[in-house]
Amino acid sequence: MPARKPLSRAPRKAKPSGKRVGVLGAGAWGTAVAKALAENGHDVTIWAREGELAAAINERHENGAYLPGVALPERLRASTEPLDAANGSEALFIAVPSPYMLQTVKRVLTSPDIMEGRTLVAVLTKGFVATERGPRLIVETLEDYLPGFYRGNLVYVSGPSHAEEVSRGLMTGLAAASVNGRNAIRVRELLQSQSLLVFPSLDVIGVQVCGAVKNVVAIAFGMLDALKAESDAFGDNTESMLLAAGLNEIQAFGQALGATHPETFTSIAGVGDLDVTCRSIHGRNRRFGREIVQKGVLAPFANAADLIARIGELGYLPEGAPASGFVDRLAAEKRLSMPICRGVHRILDKELTPREFIEEYLGSLSG
Repeated sequence: MPARKPLSRAPRKAKPSGKRVGVLGAGAWGTAVAKALAENGHDVTIWAREGELAAAINERHENGAYLPGVALPERLRASTEPLDAANGSEALFIAVPSPYMLQTVKRVLTSPDIMEGRTLVAVLTKGFVATERGPRLIVETLEDYLPGFYRGNLVYVSGPSHAEEVSRGLMTGLAAASVNGRNAIRVRELLQSQSLLVFPSLDVIGVQVCGAVKNVVAIAFGMLDALKAESDAFGDNTESMLLAAGLNEIQAFGQALGATHPETFTSIAGVGDLDVTCRSIHGRNRRFGREIVQKGVLAPFANAADLIARIGELGYLPEGAPASGFVDRLAAEKRLSMPICRGVHRILDKELTPREFIEEYLGSLSG
């Protein structure tokens, strides 16, 4: 029997014609999505905060800071002016980390295409936003921030999708969720390729909750993974038990916030994204959990608030860290029992150690 040919990993050639698309945020995920869009034949402008990064993308066709070794298409151009990504674009993808999202979006509100609703807005950012009304999900925050006709028309894109793999053309699935199903399909038409599959969804809240809360669970998973290496009490079975319990917390939280489709949590947006975030070597939140145990990265910080205020000192952004406090607060308001997410926040707040948390949590399960 002849051997199967491996799937091609060579960069795809761009299609001959397409649309003008903008991306806000030239981190790993924003760049990976911009690359996929450009390879689909679209003319893509990505906003980069740093001039050196924009120059590297434009002159050397690379983003060595976030995706080293990945060649970028010539159709992908960078600018340090956010309006260059918004003006004239049929679609604008927002890929700015949640703590900086609103201040970036504010800079494109003067775009005539945004002001008049001509540009489709899709959101790649995961997490919550701190507002005067308390922590809120990404889409509902943007709906209050953007012109009124964007309400019910934004598209939220999430799923098991490490940028390192998407940028190299490894097969990946995403959910595109919108109250307006046509807009979800428009995003699929822009992004879909042989290696990037996009599945429309109407469950905007459920998909957002999965994308945000799985980062908190992944921190706990990373801590357990590190403890497993130094203890004969924990193993792969223990990790799978934690993952399953984490999924239960995500689903309960999502339903309390208004998720509309139970199957969201057993889809790629739910268990799929949770699994890859917990287990992949590319996961920043898993890494953060491991480094809490192995490197004592929390030592310089007084508590969770101090960590969030100085999170840039870590050198990477584990979005589950700020999300843990938001989840803990919202869970208390909804009177939900979420021991894993609460345990992560208590660890970041220096109330207990990772080992104390794991032993306390597993002990509660055994009665």
